Amino acid sequence: MGNLRSVAKALQHVAPTATVRVSSDPVEIRAAERIVFPGQGAMPDCMRYLRESGLEDAVRAAAATKPVLAVCIGEQMLFERSEEGDTPGLGLFDGNVVRFRDEAMRTADGARLKVPHMGWNRVQQTMRHRLWDGIADESWFYFVHSYYVVPRDAALVAGTSDYGHSFTCVVARDNIFATQFHPEKSAAAGLKLYENFTRWNP
Repeated sequence: MGNLRSVAKALQHVAPTATVRVSSDPVEIRAAERIVFPGQGAMPDCMRYLRESGLEDAVRAAAATKPVLAVCIGEQMLFERSEEGDTPGLGLFDGNVVRFRDEAMRTADGARLKVPHMGWNRVQQTMRHRLWDGIADESWFYFVHSYYVVPRDAALVAGTSDYGHSFTCVVARDNIFATQFHPEKSAAAGLKLYENFTRWNP
């Protein structure tokens, strides 16, 4: 859903000798060496499409067996449930997806912050990980979202950012790395993250 072409172009740029395919074919997904799992728009629509298209089993199999990079709602779908439409996710990670609370959306001087959160924010790296290689801590990444993940296990958290308050924006475990921000819209730091993913062998 959403920004598939931008993701594919970013991957082609950083891995020009690789074969990059945008596919909704479960057979192709099962055959792929590694998977980027993006999502954009609304969580209920993304989960409905995943289930109605027959892709859910292929995504679950990929998450169990090969490198997976989930982006934006792709990250949110890994968790148990989202407040957006009270939508069940894949439940691969324990925790939920919550909306920014209006009462918390203030700067230090009291100015109102808009939701959705759209724009550039610094990301604090809270875990050493191969996908952070060559990316400075506190680098800027581009966000477009109203919801964010709240993992039950703090050991999942690989990055945080601040918008009204600190929130989890990157999670990682085993062969899965997932970001709330959009690497394909995040200039050099985002391209470096994609490049690292194409070389990552967890």
